[in-house]
Amino acid sequence: MSDDKLTLKGERIAKVIARAGVCSRREAERKIEAGKVSVDGTVIDSPALNVHPSNIIVVDGKALPDKQPPRLWRYHKPRGQITSNNDPEGRPTVFDALPKGTPRVISIGRLDYNTEGLLLLTNDGELARYLEKPDTAMVRRYRVRVHGRVNEEALEALKEGPVIEGIRYGRVDAILDVQKGSNAWINIEIREGKNREIRRIMESLGYEVTRLIRTDYGPAQLGRLPRGELEEVPRKALAEWFGGKVQGIAGKRKAGDDAGFAKAKDKPNAKPQKRAKKFERTSEQDIDDSTKGTRRGKKFEHKKSRETSRSKAFKDERSPRGPQKDKPQSKGRKSNADRRR
Repeated sequence: MSDDKLTLKGERIAKVIARAGVCSRREAERKIEAGKVSVDGTVIDSPALNVHPSNIIVVDGKALPDKQPPRLWRYHKPRGQITSNNDPEGRPTVFDALPKGTPRVISIGRLDYNTEGLLLLTNDGELARYLEKPDTAMVRRYRVRVHGRVNEEALEALKEGPVIEGIRYGRVDAILDVQKGSNAWINIEIREGKNREIRRIMESLGYEVTRLIRTDYGPAQLGRLPRGELEEVPRKALAEWFGGKVQGIAGKRKAGDDAGFAKAKDKPNAKPQKRAKKFERTSEQDIDDSTKGTRRGKKFEHKKSRETSRSKAFKDERSPRGPQKDKPQSKGRKSNADRRR
């Protein structure tokens, strides 16, 4: 491994591993410290290393895959699955349940074995880090069923941030939805996502959590996604949510922004389209008819005048008083009064 390849230029190796979708940046650092990462054939033990695209990186005995565009999936996790690649107890994992053909993905946050609902998966470690880090403060929403009579004042006090067993938690917005006998449903919003946070908070209030469902994570929602199903988030949504915030995700192009797009050149000898030419001629005729009185307009006025005269003559013939004095009868025709004589 030559020194000219490993300089302050380039990118941190943990960041490169995370962007390749192998694992998160923190997990990459742990793998490096455990001696599971090598660069150009040399095992490294410190993440304080910058690498270049020309370096050959191997993680857990496998070469680092080529960088792919960031992708995001929604997964409706059912009860009875571990959010881990391996479980020492042999319990089923989320990754074992994914459909065949799913690329290598990592989870964004975790859900407990008995927690169900929305779990986000991605092939990009940087996207996972952006959604997980506390500075981003992504809102997580849950539906919680508890056993016990709920005290709404106690729920209101959670907004100050509870302290449980010496651990300070952030603001918790909890609202009682419905109380049915000794069971109740509570809607909860948190922004940190510490380990077993909601269960510990409810237990501190004396409530036993009998069901816990995550419905939202940041801008992503569970919606009507069936239990156990996986669905990819459209690229358009990724651009709207994370464009310009996560490397590899471009922002949504604004209307009128032609940067980076080729423009059509004017063709001086090109013939105008027939439809456009017809439209222009029609427009000119309309203008002439209303302002200059073209032949077409005069012809129309003359025709309208003849029809008006005929209409008046027909009315005079049917009138019992006969034709009006100021309107002479046409030659060769007799009035009704002359016919009676």
